[in-house]
Amino acid sequence: MILTLAVSGYRSLRELVLPLGRLNVVSGANGSGKSSLYRAIRLLAETAQGGVVGALAREGGLDSTLWAGPEQFSAAMKRGEQPVQGTVRKNPVSLKLGFADEDYGYAIDLGLLADDMGSAFARDPAIKAEAVWVGESLGRSNAFAERTRGHVSVRDEVGARRSVLTDLASYDSMMTHAADPRAAPELLYLRERMRAWRFYDHFRTDPEAASRLPQIGTRTPVLASDGSDLAAALRTIMEIGARDELETAIDDAFPGSRIEVSIDKGPFEVLMRQPGLLRPLRAAEFSDGTLRYLLLVAALLSPRPSSLLVLNEPETSLHPDLIRPLGRLIGQAAERSQVIVITHSAVLADALAEKEGAVAFTLAKELGETVVLEEHPRPPWAWPSR
Repeated sequence: MILTLAVSGYRSLRELVLPLGRLNVVSGANGSGKSSLYRAIRLLAETAQGGVVGALAREGGLDSTLWAGPEQFSAAMKRGEQPVQGTVRKNPVSLKLGFADEDYGYAIDLGLLADDMGSAFARDPAIKAEAVWVGESLGRSNAFAERTRGHVSVRDEVGARRSVLTDLASYDSMMTHAADPRAAPELLYLRERMRAWRFYDHFRTDPEAASRLPQIGTRTPVLASDGSDLAAALRTIMEIGARDELETAIDDAFPGSRIEVSIDKGPFEVLMRQPGLLRPLRAAEFSDGTLRYLLLVAALLSPRPSSLLVLNEPETSLHPDLIRPLGRLIGQAAERSQVIVITHSAVLADALAEKEGAVAFTLAKELGETVVLEEHPRPPWAWPSR
């Protein structure tokens, strides 16, 4: 389980260090920074896939994703006695992401290239530093692997440091290029843990959505991020997963209804039988809310639970009557996975916050900076040096 999530210099997240629990509920007004937090967690996951530089480029490049306010707020600025204004920059341009779980911690520091200004890629983010450590916070004695510029070193069994790479490109992460089952098994283990994180964000439910159409199906223990293999995922839950929980989740939301998966010489299609109807409804006939709820059911009841499951505004398109059944479903999922829910729904946030062990974060803006209204103890945290 992730114990600490840290973000610095990303959009409105000037410096945010959050203590996470088993079930984490993030809420707040529009523009408070919820989407930025979700994107920051996705960026962190991209480092394990080798795609963090490309992901930042798709967001408009490092310049457009950096914290746009001053490095520090003076006391007069905070009191409103002085307008917010920039100061002479003392620190290098930096966007930092990191986390610490029960075994290891990882952090990455991205900045601008110092040279190669004649290249068309000169504005690409450059990875300046990375670190993997044992324990809750990075320190002098617990770092297992460290990267500064292009140099990567790891600590061996007797505690001595040795170089494993000396010319790692600025756009390559040590998570993808230095992980080795013999030289750095801990790095490999952590990378695979991060690659297994799952993100579900605004499933398509329009008439052309793949989840509405018959699809060739194979055994699917993990729903695709776009929900295109919904029928196969539901059928997999029926055969090797929590079939009783699936039936309960459907009846909780649609009393007396049940789900079937039609298999016609290969293509799989979701059907719903409802009381009073002489034939089942096909997925193409489902309302947007019904289809979205079924997609969430398939994601949350996966027979192969992930260590981390992140849901962004799962309440979208759902009727108010479905919010509490969704909350119960998320609560069950949190017994198998660590869950982060980012929501606009006060009803869903309140329902989840009542769950045992749930941690609530209400985001707000102060002088353009995202802050947490609740008073949580700040976990110990230190960023790797360049």
